[in-house]
Amino acid sequence: MFTPQPIGFVRSPYKTTHEIPKGLGAKHDAIGVLKILPEFETGLTDIEGFSHLFVIWEFDRSQGFELLGTPPCDDRSHGVFATRSPRRPNPLGLTVVELLGREGTSLHVRGLDMLDGTPILDIKPYLSSVPDEKLRRGWLAEAEERKKG
Repeated sequence: MFTPQPIGFVRSPYKTTHEIPKGLGAKHDAIGVLKILPEFETGLTDIEGFSHLFVIWEFDRSQGFELLGTPPCDDRSHGVFATRSPRRPNPLGLTVVELLGREGTSLHVRGLDMLDGTPILDIKPYLSSVPDEKLRRGWLAEAEERKKG
């Protein structure tokens, strides 16, 4: 086992979980800053060349976990590993953000869905070789169809 240590913290307009858009069609357009700790600044070298980033972060205000839960956008239960629920055995979050710019240890981004002060555990450039026509959206696609009907 390893003990994760934050490499920085999120500066977000969201102060409570109720403010974060959730459910079908939720848009994550919030702009904020990934404030990286000074001792990790060298690790940001060349990051400006990427349009999008994966941000791995901690659900630091979540308590406990549930293996089954009903998400806000569906009336059916789903396994925690088929959802983005914060109530997970390992409270890790993953978000793709658009990199708008860098100023020293501050990465200005769009697409936040984290609370202000959330610990950042890692950042990786967004790379995907999966073509859109091969992606499946599982129960989300089914829930969207039920909402239409």
